[in-house]
Amino acid sequence: MRPLLAAAAEHDGIAAFSEAFELGLDDARAGHTHLTVEDSGGKGAVIACAALAPDGSCELVVDPRRRREGLGTALAEAVRRRDGGAGFWAHGDLPAARALAAELGLTPQRELLVMGVDAAELGQLPAIPDGFEALSYPEAARRFGRERVEEQWLEVNNEAFSWHPEQGGWDLDRLHRGMEAEWFDPDGVRLLYDGATLAGFHWTKRHPDGTGEVYVVGLASRYRGEGMGGPLMRVGLEYLIGVGSPQVILYVEADNEPAVKRYRQLGFAVRERHVVYK
Repeated sequence: MRPLLAAAAEHDGIAAFSEAFELGLDDARAGHTHLTVEDSGGKGAVIACAALAPDGSCELVVDPRRRREGLGTALAEAVRRRDGGAGFWAHGDLPAARALAAELGLTPQRELLVMGVDAAELGQLPAIPDGFEALSYPEAARRFGRERVEEQWLEVNNEAFSWHPEQGGWDLDRLHRGMEAEWFDPDGVRLLYDGATLAGFHWTKRHPDGTGEVYVVGLASRYRGEGMGGPLMRVGLEYLIGVGSPQVILYVEADNEPAVKRYRQLGFAVRERHVVYK
């Protein structure tokens, strides 16, 4: 499967599977169903794959050398027979994906933007207010205990993302699965405390090329509307710049207009679009 994904990424200039779906290839806990097409030449190589998640989201890839043979259509139809309401991710929203969606009678239902900024062009962020303190995950665990910190982290996450199909409703097992990622850096999780109360967290990620990512930012409900979003962004961005990230990216829902506007004010610009067709 990995050679198929690598060939598609090299040809398309963008990964066909997101991180969660790629991890789901080997991790049965993700609960993904995989439909594959193998090369008829007898080598057994996978030339097309569709992955269907329990929430009805689907990602699909076809070997660039075997496109225009109806493999994508056949896989998409097989997915729809299993889940008639499946939503198909089109990473990069490439012309071929739009054409397949049109052929299947699918329309855009969700758009996720990737926004980025060079570190040197990042706008100013407000300072951390008096009484608040930024700690790394290891620092907080030593002070308050790992179990307590993770309990607070989950509580804030699930408050902030109660509406979100991928990030909401996490439990301790799901959090630990996220922390098992090869790139996970405990110091890259920055926690903003009001005394012993977790006000919010900024989980950062570093890519192999050094690019930093605002991976997940969550603010507790009691601190919303108090101007804490800026300081929370600051604690993570300062960490990424401090470890040498030349640029920073983030993902944001296209219809979250206030957030998109704020990120533009900080210098972020749209670099990629990812669309769900249903």
